Amino acid sequence: MGADLTIRRATAADLPAVVALVRAVVPLMNAAGNFQWTTEYPSEAVFRQDIARRHLWVAERLGALEGVAALTQDQDAEYAGADWDAAEPALVTHRLAVAPAAQGRGVAGALLAHAEHEARARGLRALRVDTNSENAATQRLFPKLGYRFAGEITLAFRPGLRFFCYEKQLG
Repeated sequence: MGADLTIRRATAADLPAVVALVRAVVPLMNAAGNFQWTTEYPSEAVFRQDIARRHLWVAERLGALEGVAALTQDQDAEYAGADWDAAEPALVTHRLAVAPAAQGRGVAGALLAHAEHEARARGLRALRVDTNSENAATQRLFPKLGYRFAGEITLAFRPGLRFFCYEKQLG
């Protein structure tokens, strides 16, 4: 990550850029056989709610939005099926996306490093994330950053898709 990349909490003013970033990413995901996201999800309303709850973070370089991630303590009920202690509070990364022009520049890693910082600040020892079984890029990234594979689940709100779970324990 270059010194010119800033991670900050998203504001309502960021909403158009966040939506534009995701709209640019979805066709690339779909072309690679990853149908985790569509034109319907994640929607502007989902990101508006993330911002209102103060869960959404953006990665910005020289005034341009390069990445986004929602950091919450919300764990879907289906997480109980993963190989981890579902009762343990954790910081969960959702809706992680990097602008096409910024991919390969460490933006996702910077957002996940920020998730670690946030988890420590909240006194949490576990970081969790799930990704579509067809998302090869994240399946390479998470283990490189110290996450372990914690099984496969399905999510009721994304029928027909399989998701791989990853967890990182903080020392």
